Amino acid sequence: MRHDSVLGTLTVAAVLCIVCSVIVSATAVSLRERQESNKVLEMKRNVLVAAGLFEEGDTVEELFGQVERHLIDLSSGRVVEDGEVDPESYDPRTAAKDPELGVEIDPEKDLAGIKRRGKYAFVYLVRKDEAIEQIILPVYGKGLWSTLYGFLSLRRDGRTVSGITFYEHKETPGLGGEVDNPVWKASWSGKQVRDESGRPILEVLRGSVSAEDPQAFHKIDGLSGATITSRGVQNLIQYWLGSDGFGPYLEQLDR
Repeated sequence: MRHDSVLGTLTVAAVLCIVCSVIVSATAVSLRERQESNKVLEMKRNVLVAAGLFEEGDTVEELFGQVERHLIDLSSGRVVEDGEVDPESYDPRTAAKDPELGVEIDPEKDLAGIKRRGKYAFVYLVRKDEAIEQIILPVYGKGLWSTLYGFLSLRRDGRTVSGITFYEHKETPGLGGEVDNPVWKASWSGKQVRDESGRPILEVLRGSVSAEDPQAFHKIDGLSGATITSRGVQNLIQYWLGSDGFGPYLEQLDR
Protein backbone atom coordinates (compact mmCIF):
# COMPACT_ATOMS: atom_id res chain seq x y z
CA MET A 1 0.00 0.00 0.00
CA ARG A 2 1.45 3.33 -1.07
CA HIS A 3 1.76 5.84 1.79
CA ASP A 4 0.56 8.68 -0.46
CA SER A 5 -2.54 6.81 -1.60
CA VAL A 6 -6.05 7.68 -0.49
CA LEU A 7 -6.25 4.46 1.54
CA GLY A 8 -2.92 5.20 3.19
CA THR A 9 -4.02 8.71 4.13
CA LEU A 10 -7.28 7.46 5.59
CA THR A 11 -5.46 4.75 7.55
CA VAL A 12 -3.03 7.24 9.08
CA ALA A 13 -5.90 9.61 9.92
CA ALA A 14 -7.89 6.80 11.55
CA VAL A 15 -4.91 5.68 13.64
CA LEU A 16 -4.26 9.26 14.76
CA CYS A 17 -7.94 9.68 15.76
CA ILE A 18 -7.86 6.48 17.81
CA VAL A 19 -4.59 7.41 19.52
CA CYS A 20 -5.85 10.93 20.32
CA SER A 21 -9.15 9.55 21.65
CA VAL A 22 -7.32 7.17 23.94
CA ILE A 23 -5.06 9.96 25.22
CA VAL A 24 -7.99 12.33 25.83
CA SER A 25 -10.06 9.64 27.58
CA ALA A 26 -7.16 8.59 29.78
CA THR A 27 -6.45 12.20 30.71
CA ALA A 28 -10.11 12.85 31.55
CA VAL A 29 -10.26 9.77 33.78
CA SER A 30 -7.01 10.62 35.54
CA LEU A 31 -8.15 14.20 36.22
CA ARG A 32 -11.71 13.35 37.30
CA GLU A 33 -10.84 12.92 40.97
CA ARG A 34 -8.93 16.20 41.00
CA GLN A 35 -11.80 18.00 39.26
CA GLU A 36 -14.29 16.71 41.83
CA SER A 37 -11.97 17.74 44.63
CA ASN A 38 -11.63 21.24 43.18
CA LYS A 39 -15.40 21.47 42.79
CA VAL A 40 -15.95 20.66 46.48
CA LEU A 41 -13.21 23.10 47.49
CA GLU A 42 -14.79 25.90 45.45
CA MET A 43 -18.19 25.21 47.02
CA LYS A 44 -16.67 25.50 50.49
CA ARG A 45 -14.95 28.74 49.53
CA ASN A 46 -18.24 30.25 48.34
CA VAL A 47 -19.99 29.28 51.58
CA LEU A 48 -17.23 31.04 53.50
CA VAL A 49 -17.45 34.10 51.23
CA ALA A 50 -21.19 34.42 51.86
CA ALA A 51 -20.56 34.18 55.59
CA GLY A 52 -17.83 36.82 55.42
CA LEU A 53 -15.28 34.36 56.75
CA PHE A 54 -12.92 34.18 53.77
CA GLU A 55 -10.20 36.47 52.50
CA GLU A 56 -7.73 35.82 49.69
CA GLY A 57 -4.80 33.85 51.01
CA ASP A 58 -6.83 32.03 53.65
CA THR A 59 -6.84 28.24 53.78
CA VAL A 60 -10.32 27.05 52.80
CA GLU A 61 -10.22 23.65 54.49
CA GLU A 62 -9.00 25.12 57.77
CA LEU A 63 -11.68 27.82 57.84
CA PHE A 64 -14.42 25.42 56.76
CA GLY A 65 -13.75 23.41 59.89
CA GLN A 66 -15.99 25.84 61.77
CA VAL A 67 -18.93 25.19 59.42
CA GLU A 68 -21.52 22.45 59.98
CA ARG A 69 -23.16 20.92 56.94
CA HIS A 70 -26.60 19.30 57.18
CA LEU A 71 -28.79 17.68 54.54
CA ILE A 72 -32.44 18.53 55.11
CA ASP A 73 -35.82 17.47 53.77
CA LEU A 74 -37.22 20.68 52.27
CA SER A 75 -40.87 19.70 52.69
CA SER A 76 -40.60 19.21 56.45
CA GLY A 77 -37.46 21.12 57.35
CA ARG A 78 -36.06 18.15 59.30
CA VAL A 79 -32.45 17.04 59.10
CA VAL A 80 -32.13 13.81 57.11
CA GLU A 81 -31.28 10.80 59.28
CA ASP A 82 -28.26 8.56 58.73
CA GLY A 83 -28.91 5.93 56.09
CA GLU A 84 -31.86 7.76 54.53
CA VAL A 85 -29.83 9.59 51.88
CA ASP A 86 -26.06 9.59 51.49
CA PRO A 87 -24.91 13.23 51.89
CA GLU A 88 -21.54 12.44 50.30
CA SER A 89 -23.07 11.36 47.01
CA TYR A 90 -26.15 13.61 46.97
CA ASP A 91 -26.01 16.32 44.28
CA PRO A 92 -28.97 18.76 44.34
CA ARG A 93 -28.69 19.58 40.63
CA THR A 94 -28.70 15.94 39.59
CA ALA A 95 -31.44 15.13 42.10
CA ALA A 96 -33.76 17.77 40.63
CA LYS A 97 -33.89 15.78 37.38
CA ASP A 98 -34.29 12.42 39.10
CA PRO A 99 -37.88 11.06 39.30
CA GLU A 100 -37.19 9.65 42.78
CA LEU A 101 -35.09 12.44 44.31
CA GLY A 102 -36.68 15.45 42.61
CA VAL A 103 -40.08 17.12 42.66
CA GLU A 104 -41.95 19.17 40.10
CA ILE A 105 -42.79 22.66 41.33
CA ASP A 106 -46.31 24.02 40.99
CA PRO A 107 -46.02 26.76 38.31
CA GLU A 108 -47.95 29.16 40.56
CA LYS A 109 -45.31 28.72 43.28
CA ASP A 110 -42.29 28.63 41.00
CA LEU A 111 -41.08 32.20 41.56
CA ALA A 112 -37.49 31.17 40.85
CA GLY A 113 -38.42 29.74 37.43
CA ILE A 114 -36.59 26.44 38.00
CA LYS A 115 -39.48 24.01 37.32
CA ARG A 116 -38.00 21.22 39.46
CA ARG A 117 -35.90 20.96 42.62
CA GLY A 118 -34.38 18.21 44.71
CA LYS A 119 -36.35 16.85 47.66
CA TYR A 120 -33.34 17.57 49.85
CA ALA A 121 -30.91 20.45 50.17
CA PHE A 122 -27.78 21.28 52.12
CA VAL A 123 -27.65 23.99 54.77
CA TYR A 124 -24.55 25.31 56.51
CA LEU A 125 -24.33 26.57 60.08
CA VAL A 126 -21.68 28.63 61.84
CA ARG A 127 -21.81 28.53 65.63
CA LYS A 128 -20.31 30.67 68.36
CA ASP A 129 -20.26 29.32 71.91
CA GLU A 130 -22.57 26.53 70.66
CA ALA A 131 -25.22 29.06 69.56
CA ILE A 132 -25.97 29.44 65.85
CA GLU A 133 -24.27 32.56 64.52
CA GLN A 134 -25.04 32.26 60.79
CA ILE A 135 -27.25 30.12 58.57
CA ILE A 136 -25.94 29.78 54.99
CA LEU A 137 -28.44 28.64 52.37
CA PRO A 138 -27.83 27.68 48.72
CA VAL A 139 -30.16 29.64 46.43
CA TYR A 140 -30.67 29.68 42.67
CA GLY A 141 -33.11 30.85 40.04
CA LYS A 142 -33.54 32.32 36.58
CA GLY A 143 -32.07 35.68 35.63
CA LEU A 144 -32.17 37.11 32.11
CA TRP A 145 -29.82 34.74 30.26
CA SER A 146 -29.01 32.09 32.81
CA THR A 147 -29.65 30.43 36.13
CA LEU A 148 -27.94 32.29 38.95
CA TYR A 149 -26.41 30.13 41.69
CA GLY A 150 -25.41 31.62 45.03
CA PHE A 151 -25.36 31.43 48.80
CA LEU A 152 -27.36 33.61 51.19
CA SER A 153 -26.14 33.93 54.77
CA LEU A 154 -28.63 34.86 57.50
CA ARG A 155 -27.94 35.91 61.06
CA ARG A 156 -29.14 33.75 63.93
CA ASP A 157 -32.66 35.24 63.79
CA GLY A 158 -33.20 33.65 60.37
CA ARG A 159 -34.49 36.97 59.04
CA THR A 160 -31.54 39.34 58.70
CA VAL A 161 -28.93 39.09 55.95
CA SER A 162 -25.32 38.62 56.92
CA GLY A 163 -23.98 38.25 53.39
CA ILE A 164 -24.67 37.02 49.87
CA THR A 165 -22.64 35.82 46.91
CA PHE A 166 -23.41 34.61 43.41
CA TYR A 167 -20.75 32.26 42.07
CA GLU A 168 -22.19 30.99 38.77
CA HIS A 169 -24.22 32.73 36.07
CA LYS A 170 -24.07 34.00 32.48
CA GLU A 171 -25.65 37.41 32.91
CA THR A 172 -24.48 40.35 30.80
CA PRO A 173 -21.17 41.84 32.03
CA GLY A 174 -21.66 45.38 33.32
CA LEU A 175 -25.44 44.90 33.61
CA GLY A 176 -26.91 41.75 35.16
CA GLY A 177 -23.35 40.59 35.76
CA GLU A 178 -23.15 43.24 38.49
CA VAL A 179 -24.57 40.64 40.89
CA ASP A 180 -20.85 40.04 41.44
CA ASN A 181 -20.20 43.69 42.37
CA PRO A 182 -18.77 43.76 45.93
CA VAL A 183 -20.44 47.12 46.65
CA TRP A 184 -23.88 45.83 45.66
CA LYS A 185 -23.42 42.60 47.62
CA ALA A 186 -22.29 44.58 50.68
CA SER A 187 -25.55 46.57 50.55
CA TRP A 188 -27.45 43.41 51.53
CA SER A 189 -25.89 43.19 54.98
CA GLY A 190 -28.43 44.02 57.70
CA LYS A 191 -31.44 43.86 55.38
CA GLN A 192 -34.43 41.81 56.52
CA VAL A 193 -35.66 39.22 54.05
CA ARG A 194 -38.45 37.70 56.19
CA ASP A 195 -40.94 39.34 58.51
CA GLU A 196 -41.71 38.14 62.03
CA SER A 197 -44.24 35.63 60.72
CA GLY A 198 -41.66 34.14 58.36
CA ARG A 199 -43.11 35.63 55.18
CA PRO A 200 -40.48 36.59 52.54
CA ILE A 201 -40.49 40.38 52.16
CA LEU A 202 -37.32 41.21 50.22
CA GLU A 203 -37.68 43.66 47.33
CA VAL A 204 -35.05 44.45 44.71
CA LEU A 205 -36.15 47.81 43.34
CA ARG A 206 -36.12 49.21 39.85
CA GLY A 207 -33.89 52.04 41.04
CA SER A 208 -32.35 53.07 44.35
CA VAL A 209 -33.65 52.73 47.88
CA SER A 210 -34.61 56.07 49.42
CA ALA A 211 -32.98 56.76 52.77
CA GLU A 212 -36.30 58.28 53.87
CA ASP A 213 -38.30 55.16 53.04
CA PRO A 214 -39.52 53.60 56.34
CA GLN A 215 -39.54 50.22 54.57
CA ALA A 216 -35.92 50.53 53.38
CA PHE A 217 -34.88 47.74 55.76
CA HIS A 218 -36.18 45.12 53.32
CA LYS A 219 -35.33 46.81 50.02
CA ILE A 220 -32.22 46.54 47.82
CA ASP A 221 -31.04 48.85 45.04
CA GLY A 222 -31.79 47.42 41.60
CA LEU A 223 -29.00 46.70 39.13
CA SER A 224 -28.79 49.56 36.64
CA GLY A 225 -29.96 48.47 33.18
CA ALA A 226 -30.74 44.95 34.40
CA THR A 227 -34.38 44.95 35.43
CA ILE A 228 -35.00 41.30 34.58
CA THR A 229 -31.91 40.09 36.45
CA SER A 230 -32.88 42.24 39.45
CA ARG A 231 -36.37 40.79 39.43
CA GLY A 232 -34.90 37.31 39.10
CA VAL A 233 -32.77 37.84 42.21
CA GLN A 234 -35.82 39.04 44.17
CA ASN A 235 -37.88 36.08 42.99
CA LEU A 236 -35.29 33.43 43.76
CA ILE A 237 -34.76 34.81 47.28
CA GLN A 238 -38.50 34.88 47.90
CA TYR A 239 -38.89 31.33 46.61
CA TRP A 240 -36.08 29.79 48.66
CA LEU A 241 -37.13 31.55 51.85
CA GLY A 242 -40.76 30.58 51.37
CA SER A 243 -42.77 27.51 52.33
CA ASP A 244 -41.61 25.55 49.28
CA GLY A 245 -37.94 26.26 50.05
CA PHE A 246 -36.13 26.69 53.37
CA GLY A 247 -39.11 28.19 55.21
CA PRO A 248 -40.01 25.00 57.12
CA TYR A 249 -36.38 24.52 58.17
CA LEU A 250 -35.99 28.10 59.40
CA GLU A 251 -39.22 27.87 61.39
CA GLN A 252 -38.18 24.81 63.37
CA LEU A 253 -34.47 25.64 63.73
CA ASP A 254 -33.35 25.64 67.33
CA ARG A 255 -31.20 28.73 67.70
